[in-house]
Amino acid sequence: MFFVVLRRTGPEWNPSLPLEQQAGWPGHAAFMDGLVDAGFVVLGGPLADEVRGVRAVEAESEGAVRETLARDPWSGTHLVVDTIDPWTIRLDWRRS
Repeated sequence: MFFVVLRRTGPEWNPSLPLEQQAGWPGHAAFMDGLVDAGFVVLGGPLADEVRGVRAVEAESEGAVRETLARDPWSGTHLVVDTIDPWTIRLDWRRS
């Protein structure tokens, strides 16, 4: 099952610093790279406003998504979850 996750910057996010200079960046980056390697994160990245980020993830349930993202070193500090929505994919170039 696929989900679209919208996250936004949290209380410890410093808007004067770029993403890679935020406190704890190496731990967050390693965590997210691990989720990509595990096949959990399919696509992801910040939106143009650099306040919100979108992740397309594959998981069994919304609860599994929340549990997984709660292990992110930035969870609740630099990033907070806005929404998690189930996503029905009807168009997929991989199926052609």
